[in-house]
Amino acid sequence: MNNSDLSNTISTPTWIWYPGDFEIVLANKMQNRRTERGTFFPVFWKIDSHYVLMDFHKVFDVPAPETVDIYVEGEYHVKLDGKAFEGSPKQIVVPAGKHKINIKVFNQANVPAIYVKGKTIVSDASWLVTFEDKEWIDETGKASDISATKWLNAGSWNFNSPTQLPSQFALPVREQKAISTVKGENSMLVDFGKETFGFIQLNGLSGKGKLSVYYGESEEEALSTEHCETLDRVDVNNTEKKDEIMKLSKAYRFVNVQYDEGVILDSVSMLYEYADVKERGSFTCNDEEINRIYDVSKYTFELNTREFFIDGIKRDRWMRSGDAYQSYLMNYYLYFDNETVKRTTYALRGKDPVTGHINTIMDYTFYWFLGIYDYYLYTGDKKFIAQNYDRMKALMDYVLARRNKEGLMEWMTGDWIFIDWAEGLSKKGEVSFEQLLLARSLETMALCANIADDKDAEAQYNSLAADMRNKLFSIYWNDTKQALVHSRVDGQQTENVTRYANMFSIFFDYFNEEQKQQVKTSVLLNDDIQKITTPYMRFYELEALCALGEQNYVLSEMKDYWGGMLKLGATSFWEEYNPAKQGAEHYAMYGRKFGKSLCHAWGASPLYLLGKYYLGVKPTAPGYQKYVVEPNLGGLEWMQGKVPTPQGEIELKVTNTTVEVKAPAGMGLLRLKSSILPEGRDIVPLSKGNGLYEMAIQPGIAYIIQYKAD
Repeated sequence: MNNSDLSNTISTPTWIWYPGDFEIVLANKMQNRRTERGTFFPVFWKIDSHYVLMDFHKVFDVPAPETVDIYVEGEYHVKLDGKAFEGSPKQIVVPAGKHKINIKVFNQANVPAIYVKGKTIVSDASWLVTFEDKEWIDETGKASDISATKWLNAGSWNFNSPTQLPSQFALPVREQKAISTVKGENSMLVDFGKETFGFIQLNGLSGKGKLSVYYGESEEEALSTEHCETLDRVDVNNTEKKDEIMKLSKAYRFVNVQYDEGVILDSVSMLYEYADVKERGSFTCNDEEINRIYDVSKYTFELNTREFFIDGIKRDRWMRSGDAYQSYLMNYYLYFDNETVKRTTYALRGKDPVTGHINTIMDYTFYWFLGIYDYYLYTGDKKFIAQNYDRMKALMDYVLARRNKEGLMEWMTGDWIFIDWAEGLSKKGEVSFEQLLLARSLETMALCANIADDKDAEAQYNSLAADMRNKLFSIYWNDTKQALVHSRVDGQQTENVTRYANMFSIFFDYFNEEQKQQVKTSVLLNDDIQKITTPYMRFYELEALCALGEQNYVLSEMKDYWGGMLKLGATSFWEEYNPAKQGAEHYAMYGRKFGKSLCHAWGASPLYLLGKYYLGVKPTAPGYQKYVVEPNLGGLEWMQGKVPTPQGEIELKVTNTTVEVKAPAGMGLLRLKSSILPEGRDIVPLSKGNGLYEMAIQPGIAYIIQYKAD
């Protein structure tokens, strides 16, 4: 797009800004609300801020003279066809004809943003913006050529009223009451019935003295005034009763309020803070435990879907790229909320120059690229890819510059190789998992270079990706172990085999069919290989097994693992679960009695597994232009649900003898295992051998297919 583009399309006026700036500043506010026992706890990595000077412009072809209202966050001037208006006008008149409007804004404190509203002239994402217009004026008064200026389409997010200032954004809240309150002498133990998030409200507070609020995801934590992770202190000096709301939101189920004798408190309630996103996906089946697991997964994900997708609501309250990547995938099967994905992607990337890995973690940099790969597959949104391509290139340049002489990723000063919380997991040498993630990241770069029409870069990234995949197998594959080994140290394969690179290579389709079956036996179903105890990596382990058709086994594992948490009274799913632990041992982590998060986004992975591998819906071309429906009951008697797409929901109901499916758009392929030839109106089954049949799904047709499950 160039800066002479015309537009006669009338859209809803909205606040606009430089893409990524609002998101980065909002992330700074959100992530730096973390406290530990009342002490401010900032992030560990570099944070960026907004560009303070911004140039907005657009060319319009106006059919008649038009009055235009202008609202701005910051100091500004307005130009029409290069001529500035006097002062900072709140309203201008634009004559009929073709005209270019420029608004230049300075704002040190907040993101420069504008809202423009006329009959046909409105601010929207079609405006172009730059933080560096490269303009200068010579001695004759002639303005310079600015063709070298880098313009992007403006960012926006449904701030559609002039009074709805981006700088004042806050999530909505609603009041919630406690389900029980146990009153003691100068104390209250309040139970809200389940894990929740928001602002504690002290009702009818009066008197003089000190009051303390001790928060707990468990009753034990709330009662442990010396070891609970979060707390608030209040100095009370009220001659009359009043309600007081805590300044910072917190995560908790239980709240232990203790106060001096001179303080009077009537009751405690809360303001539940939430993101206003629409639930579009669903899943139900005959197994009530699986239904409960799905529902608690939904609630866990709801709590961790905020301004961004965050890791956990009690302790970190941060965006971490590995956690966010899983949240994106879960989102595509529950909300399909593109805006939260885009905000999180912008905020995690930050700005140039790149001085370290995302969240300081090598693997988390790669997950950022993988998130873009999947975003395009599920949404088909080329514009977002193009807007971020330069940021992608700069980050990949940083990565490639940190390869060793063998062209492999290896720990360097400042890097954290995380992979997973696993006892004794070696990070020494060249770790196979990091090379695998780099290969997929390079494939992502090749895809995005194609979208950005950067042909030379596309060829380069494809070559690098192919080389990395070749190295993955030539260096790490061990025929005797029938697996990829964990690492290479001093040029030699180590003896250690872990699950990580092996399971990812299955659903990335890096293994051939023979290797997949070998790895299923030698790694995934081998109890001698170190087991995974976090829902984070269980996500991928179970996905790999589902990709191999092991839905019956995975369903049993789901009931054992997530069902195990439910049996312990979980109302949301945890950061880590080890069934060998007892009682309050479950709450300990990081050397702290209550360090574990009992509501962690990565605990909600059944949302993704049940949607993609049981209902069996997945896109095979960007934006669900093409897709596959491959239902697998996995031992269930029946299941039904909806999977969201950009055009609507794919609806599905499956028993052992009948499949009902309806899709709103796109070209679908229904794939069924059946011991008989499937029958139904408007279908033409094609046998693929071994009892596998495929048939086309046309949009808008409600299919009812009779078959017989193996």
